[in-house]
This record gives sequence, structure tokens and C-alpha cells, in this order.
Amino acid sequence: MKALHAVLSIGLALGGVLPGALSPASAQIYRWTDERGEVRFSQGIQSVPPQFRGSAVMMGAPSAPAAPAPSTPGPAASSPAEGVARIPFTPGQPIVVSARINGGGNTQLILDTGAQGTLISPTALAALGISYRNAVRGSIKGVTGDANVLAVRIDSIEVEGARVGPLMVVSHDPGLGSGRDGLLGRDFLDNFIVTIDSAARVVTLTPKK
Repeated sequence: MKALHAVLSIGLALGGVLPGALSPASAQIYRWTDERGEVRFSQGIQSVPPQFRGSAVMMGAPSAPAAPAPSTPGPAASSPAEGVARIPFTPGQPIVVSARINGGGNTQLILDTGAQGTLISPTALAALGISYRNAVRGSIKGVTGDANVLAVRIDSIEVEGARVGPLMVVSHDPGLGSGRDGLLGRDFLDNFIVTIDSAARVVTLTPKK
């Protein structure tokens, strides 16, 4: 089968996480065909040339956040509202979350509101058994220049009961150090109101209505 040649435009910023809710953003990946008949991929509909937007097809659009499965009834207790995730963190340090992939293994990702898309290292994806069979070739632009990458489909990403999927995530090692496998970006986070409470040392992800 002839290899699929594509351009995947994904801007990734390794910026710090800022308190407060996220602004709405187009984090979906769109597939479109240019005037020469070549298939291309772009991050967000605004990055697709105007003349091709009408035929662009959204890929891996995040579904509505899913609430955790109901637990066995027990004594009443004070707890977060259904579907709300609470993530402890240390002020002044990157917010690292344990993300469950496809309902199976976990990977450690830095919560980053500056990253448009989620990025996971190839080593972590291999350990999770993620297939590259239908991967999309492309490139990312960062502060150190361009890098060739693959984008792979993930059925779901779950953080403390907050779940989104399917998503197209970028397979790339950003060199974040030991125990940090990548970035949890806005393709996941834009489904929630993100509140960072430094006093309580907790990040809250509240599903958007």
C-alpha cells in the first residue's frame, strides 16, 4: 500500500500553567485535500486554508467528558461533585498527573495549558501497547525548531475520573526528564473548567456544561 504523505501542523508550547479557566480553542485535528490531491492534516479549522475548509473532516474529536462509573452505595460523605476531578500538586512545581490510557496503563504527563495538543513519548506509548498502524506523519513547531513526529489515535485519556476520547496524540519525546512522559494539552483540558487553588494545593477539572 502506498504510504500516506501528510503535513500535521501542531503548535506545542512548553509554557507554565496559569490559574483560572481555559479560553475555548480549536484543538481538533482536521484532514483535508489540497489542490494537488495530497492529503494534509492541520490542528484547528482556522489552520486549514479557507478554500478547503468546507471539505475538511474532523479527526479524533474529543467527546464530552465522561463521569466515573457509579460506585457501590455507602454512608454519606463529603466528596467532589460527580465528574469533577481533583489533582493534588506542589506549588512552584510542574503539575504532573497520572493519565490512564485506553482504560489500561498509566503515564505521567505534565498538565500544560500552553500546549494545544497532548504529547506522549514513544517509549511510554510502546509500554502502553499503542499501535502505530494508522499513525499520521507530520511535524511540530517548538521553541527549538521543527521535529518530525507521528500522531496516533488514543481511544481515551482519563485523569482522576475525568475522561475524554478519542484523541489524536503526538508521539514525541520532549526531554522533560525522568518520570515525565509528555504533556497533557488543551485537546483534553478544553473540555473542562480548570481551577488551580495554590492555597489548597489542588487542581480541579470541572466538566463544561
